[in-house]
Amino acid sequence: MKTVTAIVWAVTVLLEVHQCTSSAITVSMDLSSKNLSTVPKDLPLNVEWLDLSLNRIRILSNQDFQNTSLLRFLNISWNALEDIHPEAFRRTPLLEDLDLSHNGLQNMSDQAYLRHAEKLKVLDVSFNRFATATLGGEFLFLAQLQKLALGALNISAGDFKNMAVRLQTLTLSLEHRVEYESGSLTDVQANRLRVAVTDGFNMVPQRGLLADALAVFMEVELIGLNNGFASLTGVVKAQGQINTTHLYLSRMTIFWYSLTELINALFHSSIAHMSSSDITILAPPLFDTAVSNTSNMQSFTVRRSVVTFFLFDQKALYNFFINMPVESLSFLETSIIHMTCPRSPSPLRQVDFSDCALTDTVFSRVESQAILECRTLAQVETLILKGNNLRSLRVLSMRTQFMGSLVHLDLSSNSLTYDGPGECLWPLSINRLNLSSNSLTESVFRCLPDKTTTLALQNNQISTIPTSLLKLLSLSSLDLSANRLRDLPPCDGFPNLNVLLLRENSLHAPLVEHLNNCPHLKTLDASQNPFTCTCALRGFKDLGAASEQKSSRGAVRFLDWPHNYRCSYPQAWRNHSLEEFSLPEVSCNVGLLVASILCPALAGILGMVALCQQLDIPWYMGMIWQWTRAKHHALTQQVKPEDLVGVEFHAFVSYSQHDADWVKQSLLPNLEGPAGGLHVCRHERDFVPGKTIVENIIRCVEKSRRCVFVLSAHFVRSEWCHYELYFASHQRLSRGSDSVILVLLEPLPQYLIPSKYYQLKAMMSRHTYLEWPQDRAKHRLFWANLRAALQTNLPKAPVRDAEE
Repeated sequence: MKTVTAIVWAVTVLLEVHQCTSSAITVSMDLSSKNLSTVPKDLPLNVEWLDLSLNRIRILSNQDFQNTSLLRFLNISWNALEDIHPEAFRRTPLLEDLDLSHNGLQNMSDQAYLRHAEKLKVLDVSFNRFATATLGGEFLFLAQLQKLALGALNISAGDFKNMAVRLQTLTLSLEHRVEYESGSLTDVQANRLRVAVTDGFNMVPQRGLLADALAVFMEVELIGLNNGFASLTGVVKAQGQINTTHLYLSRMTIFWYSLTELINALFHSSIAHMSSSDITILAPPLFDTAVSNTSNMQSFTVRRSVVTFFLFDQKALYNFFINMPVESLSFLETSIIHMTCPRSPSPLRQVDFSDCALTDTVFSRVESQAILECRTLAQVETLILKGNNLRSLRVLSMRTQFMGSLVHLDLSSNSLTYDGPGECLWPLSINRLNLSSNSLTESVFRCLPDKTTTLALQNNQISTIPTSLLKLLSLSSLDLSANRLRDLPPCDGFPNLNVLLLRENSLHAPLVEHLNNCPHLKTLDASQNPFTCTCALRGFKDLGAASEQKSSRGAVRFLDWPHNYRCSYPQAWRNHSLEEFSLPEVSCNVGLLVASILCPALAGILGMVALCQQLDIPWYMGMIWQWTRAKHHALTQQVKPEDLVGVEFHAFVSYSQHDADWVKQSLLPNLEGPAGGLHVCRHERDFVPGKTIVENIIRCVEKSRRCVFVLSAHFVRSEWCHYELYFASHQRLSRGSDSVILVLLEPLPQYLIPSKYYQLKAMMSRHTYLEWPQDRAKHRLFWANLRAALQTNLPKAPVRDAEE
């Protein structure tokens, strides 16, 4: 039993999970303009947004939406709907937005399907065939309704008594001439009324409708009212009680005199804010138009207005608007190329001329070829001139120099430059300045208001922050995003900086040392820069990591860390976040890197030296070097045949009698034996009897190609050895330095050599000599070197007796 219960429970859980997963996926379907005559039966169960507009659907049955329980938005406008079943929306409890406009519904008081749309917030039933606007009892169920749009041929008193809730917006769409009964709108509870006239040139709203609109609603928007301005002006002048504070006029064509007459009338009403958009002005002025000196209106806004006449006085048009007695004046997305200066001190506090076509001459005038600056805008606190054709920052400072109350100045999205050397004359009151999206370079820092607290310079051409810039001691927020900076700017010029934004620059390896002079910096945005992930970036990365730790007091908070901080170089780290980037300490610490390289290298060298000493490698290298030199000398120094005339021996051996055993047992066998094949002259064998010893010495030296001296302590004490060395040294002058070969049989310090052997001392200090090794393993190399040094092709060899 327990097993069955567990299985059932598991299946139930899986079904709930599947249902939740399916419901979590929002499905939107656009079936507009599909020539549908009925609602498709295969709608997804989880569809939330459904567009069935521009089809041929005539009837909605109670089965059409039975499987769409998640439906929230439904658009069935521009169909041929004539009937909707009362149960049509019974299975759509979440429906919030329903558009039934431009259909053929006929009875406004019988829309029973609304009883099952209790969560409806937006309902549009305009442009149907309703004879009256009487709302049925089903509207009492729409407790969450916020926006309602409808239209009818007759609007009578009591039509809106079934309105169950206060609306945000009520839209009356007037397609044909409407019969309106005065007071019909008094039952409506709504913040805003929109009256849309589709045929404005032929259809004029009744004065009773306009009067009720201004008396009941806080906000009134009149759309497409082309021929009703006389009625509206008359209502404004005659109306004793106007509760409307915001009046909106849009998509209209109006004559200049009608517009100015309406505006002057509105100045003396309770309407505080007037806005117009998409207005076409006919017959603009040729002369100045009178404008009221006093007004209850606070703001006047014009958006996307055009003048279709080309013959008019632009100055007269501009004068009317700039001399309005309002606190806020806005011209948006309107192609005005100039704005004049008010004739008298203006009450304007906020001026917004965004996205127009203003030039550097704004507010100025020319008299007697002299440019006069405007002095009547001293009360302006906010001036917005973004998106115009402004060019010179210095000239703009002159245009605003007499605006003594100016606090916020927005000159963004222009073509401003500053190249100096002229002085900038900003008013001292400016503390918020927006110069973004211009063509400014680092020279702009020589043309900034002294007391600026917030400075926006993003999307310019700034590559460095000059250290000699004007001190901006009050600056707390600096935005340098989308420029060309390669490093963090120093804070020498703005020590009180609190927010620094450097997004989308050219920062590769920012030096955090530059932030040492920013003691008050709390927020830094350096995201989306091409960081070079090398050792130089480690300090910046550590600073970013510290910003994540909430316990780190005083740490700078990095915006968008770590997601928008990524490596661009080297390739191995490309697109990795700085949080993932790491390098070993040894690769970034120069001292540690040098120690890690030199210590093993030094140990290796010492080991090699010890090994060489142990194996006596220097001696072997010396022997090989001498052997190589001897072979090379034999190949390059070819002896002429005439130089060898009379030479019978390869070498004359001079030695002490105390060393005779070594000569006979070791030297001669290795030189004259089969391994050597040399002819050696020695005094015991080759001196000629009957001649003096000196004569024999001279003869042997002359008949020998080289002289080999076997040096030892006994050698330097032998008188005859001295003679032999003396004659050989003279013979060396004619046959070259290689004619004398010294063989050191035992160590012979210089101090043991008598002073008369000065020639021997000189030879030992300047020439390489062969040392007899005590190690028998080295003897073979020793003899090879000696034979190589003595090897010479003699013209003839001496004839030996048989017994020798």
